[in-house]
Amino acid sequence: MPIRRGRKESKENLENHDSISNAFEERRALMESEGQLPQRIKRSDDIDQERIRRELEEGGDLQKMLGIEQNLSNQQQESLQRLESKWMSGLQGTYNAAEEERKPLMISFDDEDNLQHTDIGSVSILGNDFDGGEEIRLEYPGKGTEFYTLDYEDDSGWRKGKTPEHTARNIASIINKRSSLVHAFSESHKIIFELRDSSLNPDSLVIYVDDPGGKDMIAEKQGIQLDSRGITLQDYQEVIKLALADGIITPSEDQMLWSMREVLGISEDEHVHIVRAMFGDDVLKECTYCNSMASLYPEHKAWFCDSCQNWV
Repeated sequence: MPIRRGRKESKENLENHDSISNAFEERRALMESEGQLPQRIKRSDDIDQERIRRELEEGGDLQKMLGIEQNLSNQQQESLQRLESKWMSGLQGTYNAAEEERKPLMISFDDEDNLQHTDIGSVSILGNDFDGGEEIRLEYPGKGTEFYTLDYEDDSGWRKGKTPEHTARNIASIINKRSSLVHAFSESHKIIFELRDSSLNPDSLVIYVDDPGGKDMIAEKQGIQLDSRGITLQDYQEVIKLALADGIITPSEDQMLWSMREVLGISEDEHVHIVRAMFGDDVLKECTYCNSMASLYPEHKAWFCDSCQNWV
């Protein structure tokens, strides 16, 4: 079979070792010349970074662009330089757009400009065998309650995934879309919450889990588990401190404390005595009828709402 023209030329080129050597020499020279390009880019980046740092320190155009006034005091200048060091030299973003629909950039600093955590609580998925009726509530005095229930047909309902991690991701996605109180995101089997509005008081946000089977979910806030299983009297006192940190007992907090009292065998009168001993007589309770604030009447060991004339 005759060799076609293209094959014949290829055969001759492969036999010409000088041509191959020349081609590789040209390619090597080209790569070496291109290798100088990143060096030039790196030097340019270093110059730009140095210019930005110098402008921040000296109060140049960059400072004006950031809305920072000139003629700052020495203390303000020092604080600005510390923040510049933290932000421009060390802070790296962790938002993964492929996995998270929305992760807020909420940054909080202490008096020494150290970054503080903004997580205020979480819900953990303990098991993935839900028996129905599981519900997560987010509540804020005067703003109402958000209900997120295991419900495939409700727009605010969440769905069980193949694993606890998948379930947590689905719950976080639903809450993030619907909540006016918090941002939510998942890490492994946890749904973690951050306040959506910095003007909200972290002490006032209530995270409540209603788990009829008592084995699938557990809420946590400020390191305290909000669970009646295996609770002790000391645990109960810690939960009361957490619930009344803002001086108000919300309906979900009231239900949570009631379920714990049932386990411990604490009566309503004993509960009121504990509350008064820890916080005095100024503790308010949010009315379940009209959401107004009911006052404590010590002689009756109960709260009365003047707005709708009901005991709560």
